[in-house]
Parts: sequence; structure tokens; C-alpha cells
Amino acid sequence: MERSEGAGWYDDAAGPVVRPYALTGGRTYHDDADQFDMVALIVTAPRPADDQEDARGPASGWAPEPEHDMILELCRTPLSVVEIASDLELPLGVVRVLLGDLLDHSLIEVRRPAPVAQFPSERVLKEVIDGIRAL
Repeated sequence: MERSEGAGWYDDAAGPVVRPYALTGGRTYHDDADQFDMVALIVTAPRPADDQEDARGPASGWAPEPEHDMILELCRTPLSVVEIASDLELPLGVVRVLLGDLLDHSLIEVRRPAPVAQFPSERVLKEVIDGIRAL
């Protein structure tokens, strides 16, 4: 079938397209997805000692996909879930499923942001600023 000059394929320059469900094995939700709100911080878990079994070794029966490895590499320093999705250019739902896989195998840690109630009140902050100005 020939293409006419006026009809163009918009995805020619995009290269191969992988549908999000292909990255997650058709899964759209993970049981621990509630832990992965957009501002939750994700950090790669410390490697186990030599005498402990690695969670991604052949004995575990699970081999990470390249996207899992990219997440582990990105999260050497804590990143929010939304930053991971942005850096990988993947939908947030897909990233949550992939993070769930990594959490199941103890390869990441989830750190919750501090609740607003733990931040100092506006009055305390103003007093600190006034004290600094007085110096």
C-alpha cells in the first residue's frame, strides 16, 4: 500500500513503540500501590551481605526487566515517584507497578515525606527570621 504525499505517519520518527502494559506484563495495579503516592521518596536498598541471597539472583526465580534496573540506578539518591516517571518518560501507573515489583524483592525502600504537622508553624518561622535580622 502506497502512502499519498499528503498523508503522513506521525510516528515514523518516534521509533518502536512499546505499550505500557507490555512493560508490566499486563498488570495495571500493584497491591502496594498505595505506598507510591507521587511525593513518596524511593531509594535503592543497600545490597545484601555476601552470605545472604540476592533478591534478584537466579534462585529467586525473578529477573528484573531493563526498566527495573533503570529505576535502581536512578534511585541511588532518593527520588520521588513522579520524578522517576518523568526521568523514564513512563506513565505514573506503570512506574507504580514496577516499583511494586522492586519492593516485593526488597530492592528499594519507600520513605514517606514528613507530614505537614511536623513542620514548624508560621509563627516560629517568623520569630527565627526576626532573630536573624536582629543579628
